[in-house]
Amino acid sequence: MFSELRESAFITKERVTLWSAALLLAYVVATAYLFGSAHGLTDYHGRPLGTDFADVYTAGHSVLHGDVVAPYSPAQHYRNEQALFGAKVPFYGWHYPPYFLFVAAPLARLPYIPSLAVWQIATSALYLAALWWLLRTGPKPQVLNDPRWILLALAFPAVFMNITHGQNGFLTAALLAGALAACNSRPILSGILFGLMVYKPQFGLLVPIALFAESRWKTIIAAAVTVAATTVLTFAVFGADVWSAFYHSLAFTRAAALDEGAAGYFKMQSVFAWARMWGSPLLVAYILQSLMTLGAGVLVYRTWRSDASFARKAAVLCLGSVLATPYCYDYDLMALAPAIALLISDGLGNGFRPYERLAAAMLWSVPILARPVAQWSSLPLGAIVCLGTLLLLTRRAPAQNLKAAAPA
Repeated sequence: MFSELRESAFITKERVTLWSAALLLAYVVATAYLFGSAHGLTDYHGRPLGTDFADVYTAGHSVLHGDVVAPYSPAQHYRNEQALFGAKVPFYGWHYPPYFLFVAAPLARLPYIPSLAVWQIATSALYLAALWWLLRTGPKPQVLNDPRWILLALAFPAVFMNITHGQNGFLTAALLAGALAACNSRPILSGILFGLMVYKPQFGLLVPIALFAESRWKTIIAAAVTVAATTVLTFAVFGADVWSAFYHSLAFTRAAALDEGAAGYFKMQSVFAWARMWGSPLLVAYILQSLMTLGAGVLVYRTWRSDASFARKAAVLCLGSVLATPYCYDYDLMALAPAIALLISDGLGNGFRPYERLAAAMLWSVPILARPVAQWSSLPLGAIVCLGTLLLLTRRAPAQNLKAAAPA
């Protein structure tokens, strides 16, 4: 059995194509039913269509009406959501830094459903474009000649989760894939894209470690300047009060999302959530997550200092970025898309090493399985698969292969 798993010859192009097509068809049917059974702006459960997009739209609506601090007041934000979607709408908190208000405000100029459609279409197009660029600069650009890469990219289960949740995983994946694609040829553009990830900063924790390991100073400086410039811009446009409001809202975000797990720990894919589902005290859960973050950072640093291929280094960074944060929901697994693309491209170009074909298939499949498995077994399958794949890839970069980082 282990020999079969080692080579995973049963994962053929034909089977991958069949499963991808079946899943994509199921997504289309499910989405059509969701919108077809809706009542106005809400679905059959009374939730806004696009669920989490409701807080983005409401925050943008507040900005357009001159109240930029309202999104950071949970009580006021909820009253604004009720005014837009009805008194019985569930609460959807706004937990983003002020940078994301630059996206929310223009979207709120449209009616809700067209705004949701524009958001999904625009960010999914960015996701596909960035993935195309990453594959084009990857170890086997010939994979782009096979249109099945588009099928795999669209059938990736995290895509469906982002569509139904109205989430921003497409944007995160696009920025990450674009930054990695530009890393070697356009370091300044790479830094700008990495810097823009500050809108969801928990997924950029390990980026400076990777860039520092290879002394990519142009990219580091460009990222720092991007963060500084966007911060100054938020002060200029929204004023200092919005940052004060954001700072004071962090306690509510930590308490609701992490300490209490208000949305459900089974939706989260982190060591922190794993510990909490198993009944660990809060302090123990934070300690375990800190050890995971530290360990992921060490593995990213070692790998980026080694003679591993850039495709593997980039995949390790994506995996480490998902594991480094306690605040990672199953729809955030869109950040795995660049890693999966690079693993498949590298395997097709240079041959899959033992268990790597299986690892790529599991990473691709895990978003649709993570939530039900966690509900049934209290095991965050997404975190487990990411950790297993990270260890599989990083064992190829032992200490004796470390080299002095050359200037970019």
